[in-house]
Amino acid sequence: MRTYRKELWFNIPKRMAFINITQKVKEVLDESGINDGLLLINAMHITASVFINDDEPGLQQDYERWLEQLAPHHPVDRYLHNQPCEDNGDAHLKRQIMGREVVVAVTKGRLDCDSYEQIFYGEFDGRRSKKVLIKIIGD
Repeated sequence: MRTYRKELWFNIPKRMAFINITQKVKEVLDESGINDGLLLINAMHITASVFINDDEPGLQQDYERWLEQLAPHHPVDRYLHNQPCEDNGDAHLKRQIMGREVVVAVTKGRLDCDSYEQIFYGEFDGRRSKKVLIKIIGD
């Protein structure tokens, strides 16, 4: 059994965004040379997420609206976390909803995903560098 580790770095200029990282993940899998195993993709920051869904712009807009309804950014004083000087309490809640990581099976050097399944990095408090860890275990 072998392992392979790589970090992807993001610096999203706006507060919330969803970035399709499927192609980057496939490139890392190719680099690894692993043909069968498991691939973990993990957001390494408490206000970011990794999730799998369809790459459809309407769905991404629905996510933004839905998340903002569940945990609105304003007014920032609604969140105890924001006192005395933070402003990202909502981003922590959004990350909790969308999840920290995904695990995808690898078979014959390919991701075992449905044709509509895409891997996304979700940013909920952008404007600074954050990383995503990819860890692959297998043969």
